[in-house]
Amino acid sequence: MPDASDVEGLTVGQVSARLGVTVRALHHWDEIGLARPSLRTAAGYRLYTAGDLERLHRIVVYREIGLGLDRIQAVLDDSTADVPGALRAQRTQVAERIERLQQLSAGLDRMIEAHERGLLLTVEQQAAIFGPQWNPDWPAQARRRYGDTAQWQQYAERSASRGPEEWQAVTDAMADLDRALGDAMDAGVMPGSPEANQLVERHREVFASYFPLTRQMQVCLGRTFETDPGFAAHYDGVRTGLAAWFRRIVDASARTHGIDPETAAWQ
Repeated sequence: MPDASDVEGLTVGQVSARLGVTVRALHHWDEIGLARPSLRTAAGYRLYTAGDLERLHRIVVYREIGLGLDRIQAVLDDSTADVPGALRAQRTQVAERIERLQQLSAGLDRMIEAHERGLLLTVEQQAAIFGPQWNPDWPAQARRRYGDTAQWQQYAERSASRGPEEWQAVTDAMADLDRALGDAMDAGVMPGSPEANQLVERHREVFASYFPLTRQMQVCLGRTFETDPGFAAHYDGVRTGLAAWFRRIVDASARTHGIDPETAAWQ
């Protein structure tokens, strides 16, 4: 607490500067009777005494720890008020607020790391979840290529909230879909058929684990799965010719929704 022994007759502006409180707040406290200046000059200007400044300093401290103005007035003016009890209750609230802020800070750290790394998994966790063919450099390569896109941001936000168990569930869902695609191709399911269209919709739903996928974007992915050597090798490793078949069922489904696969764009 500042030494107020030499303070007598301070103006509102002087008190504002000394305590770091706005003039507007001081006027408000005066109006509600929380802290009124005790002196008045011959010209009618009100001045704060040393005692007033002591009270104002206590008000500032109580406000900083979160007490409301009504509660502050009760603490200051009610001789029967349980001041230690009020402060203990406020300390509990402050501790809870600190815990929430710490959780928020940890969440922000994960979000930042996810935007920068893509996957918040160790190399060992990645190998266990995604299999021995997984290259731990792929997330960094993807960030360099797609880091400025909305899809990377959406992917990072999902990644920030996932641990190994959640990523294992995503991987299992994709593996189940791959098997269902291979089985459907083996069974002679035709592009454009209800069965094929259902698989296309299932692919969009499962792929949304990474980021929302529009039908036009799905057409672009189907094109990539067939022409990109890495993707083609993956799908053809499930069933020979699956990459090309998958593109055909995606294109056929897109046409039923008025999309020309030849002109579809990433949007």
